[in-house]
Amino acid sequence: MDRDAYRNCSSLVKIPRQSYDQFCSSHFVDYIDNDLCYSKFFKRYLLPNHPCVFSKRFTDEWKCRKQWVTEEGKPHFQKLLQEFGETPVPVANCNAKEYNANPKQVMPFKEFIQYWKEHIQNGHSSPKGCLYLKDWHMARDFPEHHVYTTPIFFTSDWLNEYWDALEVDDYRFVYMGPKGSWTPFHADVFRSYSWSANICGRKKWLLYPPGQEEFLRDTHGNLPFDVTSADLRDGSLFPRFPQAGQPLEIIQEAGEIIFVPSGWHHQVYNLEDTISINHNWLNGCNVDIMWQFLQNELSSVQKEIDEWRNTMDSWHQHCQVIMKACSGIDYGEFASFLKIVADNRMTFLNARPPGDAADYPRHPSEALVTLGPYHAAFDLQRVAHILELLLCNEDFKRLDRSASAVQPETLLQQIRETIQSTRGQHLLYQD
Repeated sequence: MDRDAYRNCSSLVKIPRQSYDQFCSSHFVDYIDNDLCYSKFFKRYLLPNHPCVFSKRFTDEWKCRKQWVTEEGKPHFQKLLQEFGETPVPVANCNAKEYNANPKQVMPFKEFIQYWKEHIQNGHSSPKGCLYLKDWHMARDFPEHHVYTTPIFFTSDWLNEYWDALEVDDYRFVYMGPKGSWTPFHADVFRSYSWSANICGRKKWLLYPPGQEEFLRDTHGNLPFDVTSADLRDGSLFPRFPQAGQPLEIIQEAGEIIFVPSGWHHQVYNLEDTISINHNWLNGCNVDIMWQFLQNELSSVQKEIDEWRNTMDSWHQHCQVIMKACSGIDYGEFASFLKIVADNRMTFLNARPPGDAADYPRHPSEALVTLGPYHAAFDLQRVAHILELLLCNEDFKRLDRSASAVQPETLLQQIRETIQSTRGQHLLYQD
């Protein structure tokens, strides 16, 4: 990719995130229907953390848009049953609330499809409630299917690169739901980006830029389950709601892809019978937001169990355990995450082929080959910056890292040496 896209972008803390007033002054969300290059997406949307919508031309050639959809644009139940009939899938009940989410059950795919057909025949209602197949790891369960291709704009994906390396999980999902199914108010895992493509059907998105969610908290500091609830207008429950701006509303049509920026809280409705593909992803542009999220999560845990601080020798380690149980990651695993990302890029850059990115050998992360050496060097700069912050963090310093396979000090030095040795070759650091 174009080196100018990454020049002077290594310290993203210097790049101002867009304020709510600035965002509202732009009267529309960009609709991309042309041959946008990656470097422009990087500068216009990833760095400023700005949403956009891609037209259906970016998904027209996907197999799932041809095989999973009827000529009338509806879910092709027969084809879907042929592919996935007995597969166990996670299904949420949109009519029920468990803590601040919809409770889930696992059922055979064919049972969900039978429910869906009956739901449609009954005028989109059912005594079973409104069921929604969501967070299904279809790509992991059926790696041979290849029914879609991740657009280049979303391929710098550290999150799935890390989980693929561990071979235990991923953040690539399929959602299938009847008209009326919905997802409650939330921000995505680790405050990651997400992209969501409608294979068929339509969605309505309500999005709030980072910071606006603070005005939506109740007197206990909790976020609402349903941001459209009349309860929010009760000043005794939600005293700061009048200060909140109106959400950004986007209607997403069949075939379109929405880019949801990092840390944007949102609520989503299926306006029709809808199938979508969703990925959560992180990279050098928002890893600083992930790091801030982890610090906030740990701080919340520490406040909750502060009364036992002086009675437990391993209090700080217990905080990490609780944090991982609640958010899915602790500081130690975050360091492992950074190491895998850095190791892949150092291996890639140290290959030193004589020509352009096309001459690089095949690599476990194909995105590195596609995006090229300038992007890889940018990624290393970002990892180095976060490692420096991690090593200065007092909570991280307190952890017992004697048995850890990750030594951040050593990793940071290796990154600096790689950056130095490849500086002349990739010309990323010109003034």
